[in-house]
Amino acid sequence: MEALSTAVPPVLHRAIMEKMEEKSSHVKRQKGGMITMPFIFANEVCEKLAVVGFGTNMISYLTTQLHMPLTQAANTLTNFGGTSSLTPLIGAFVADAYAGRFWTITIASIIYQIGMVSLTLSAILPQLRPPPCEGEQVCQQANTGQLTILYASLLLTALGSGGIRPCVVAFGADQFDETDPKQATKTWKYFNWYYFCMGASILVAVTVIVYIQDNIGWGWGLGIPCIAMFISIIAFIFGYPLYRNLDPAGSPFTRLIQVCVSAFRKRKLAMVSDPKLLYQNEELDASISLGGKLLYTKHMKFLSKAAIVNEEDNLKSPNLWRLNTVHRVEELKSVIRMGPIWAAGILLITAYAQQSTFSLQQAKTMDRHLSKSFQIPAGSMSVFTMVFMLSTIALYDRILVPVTRKFTGLDRGITFLHRMGIGFVISILATLVAGFVEVKRKEAALAHGLADKPHTIIPISVFWLVPQYGLHGIAEAFMSIGHLEFFYDQSPESMRSTATALFWTAISAGNYISTLLVTLVHKFSAGADGSNWLPDNNLNKGKLEYFYWLITLMQVVNLIYYLFCAKMYTLKSLQIHNKETDSEDGGVELESKV
Repeated sequence: MEALSTAVPPVLHRAIMEKMEEKSSHVKRQKGGMITMPFIFANEVCEKLAVVGFGTNMISYLTTQLHMPLTQAANTLTNFGGTSSLTPLIGAFVADAYAGRFWTITIASIIYQIGMVSLTLSAILPQLRPPPCEGEQVCQQANTGQLTILYASLLLTALGSGGIRPCVVAFGADQFDETDPKQATKTWKYFNWYYFCMGASILVAVTVIVYIQDNIGWGWGLGIPCIAMFISIIAFIFGYPLYRNLDPAGSPFTRLIQVCVSAFRKRKLAMVSDPKLLYQNEELDASISLGGKLLYTKHMKFLSKAAIVNEEDNLKSPNLWRLNTVHRVEELKSVIRMGPIWAAGILLITAYAQQSTFSLQQAKTMDRHLSKSFQIPAGSMSVFTMVFMLSTIALYDRILVPVTRKFTGLDRGITFLHRMGIGFVISILATLVAGFVEVKRKEAALAHGLADKPHTIIPISVFWLVPQYGLHGIAEAFMSIGHLEFFYDQSPESMRSTATALFWTAISAGNYISTLLVTLVHKFSAGADGSNWLPDNNLNKGKLEYFYWLITLMQVVNLIYYLFCAKMYTLKSLQIHNKETDSEDGGVELESKV
């Protein structure tokens, strides 16, 4: 090596050494990267095939096999959806604080598998469901024991989802090192293609699996998703040697509470004149700031008092219930700033939830024949949502991003805040259109004398529902992916499972609000003559269009709220450790640039 240094000019020698160091660094970094994507995506494809194949047509299972009234079945599903989207907070906490993402996903998948096996057995064994009924006869509803098995199975799958949902997305993004400029740009592409793979598997579920459920039997219809879930677990575990596993950094909730307590204890202290006087400890924050250090922001100064140093504080070994670093204070600020944007996404889920309940019931009353011998299963109507969503993602990634990048200079084309805003507008159009289609459907029922025959097919094509399903798909491609990007990008790095769980808790809240809204509308729209906006047994006699337009009005108000929140939002600032210069003097970056 010494001979080399004397035989070549210094500039060339330095270039050779840098190249060798880069190559050596590449050899050492054997884990993570694109090579892990087939295992993670295989897990996601099989898992979504199981989840959606299990849930998409569940309204039909509850009403035709367990003979639940429509509103009870709709509320059971939205409650299940809400619980499944709330449990990710538990899974995220376990992953971030103790187990890590890989083991959380693995154990949660096994729990989900047990729940699916239980539900499949209930569909196969006759004694676990009420006897079948035909025609217009009064059906015997499921008894307490049968419902207990159903709810226990749903609870196990909800708990399993709690460990899978917040961790799979973050675990996949973890495979790309954001401190490496060559990999950082791949993160936003990962979110698009993650959603694309997820959508493709959902497309199979709402066509093939739903067809099997409606035409072959619920035993096979639930058994195949159960087998798919088992395959997803095997595929995910098989890729373990290749994964880039980040160690859990301790309980994020404990750190947030410590900042609150410290700020409260020092609430009477005057704020320092120079932010540089606030407490910083890189060694203490090393495990929670691998990708960079959060910088001081002037907002919420009452929280910044948690980093004020006084004579009682031990700087070498601080009591974190009295003194916290700027980085830890800014973690809490980041979470608080995300709150209003998180809340804005709830109503879109409320609107979207109607596809698996009332929109599906609309489809069951309409002509679904493609030919004399084949008709589309009602549960497969969401195929149009998936097709429009997948098409939008592909066009967004291949056309919209390159075009808008020329004008905005952003790698992702437009910011996630703009992307979410577009999704909100399209969702408003979806529920507005849905109301007019319901008017058309009821007019057809009345014209053919079928208003009092809820089980008779109305001679109007089911393709009238395609616009509302399609618009919901386009809205999801913009809003849901933007929402997911937002949480991952703007959250502190040590809390990304927790932040991703916020995405699912928004879905949870949206489902619970749907349940509340359906219950209230059903109660207060009931007339003395038995009329109701949302009748239990005969949708032809209801006013479903009013319900859709009520949601439309609520979404308009929500859009105004979102625009205000987006205008006021402050992007987090981060001092990134630059691997190319091996220093931290790369300056401050706003995370919208990623």
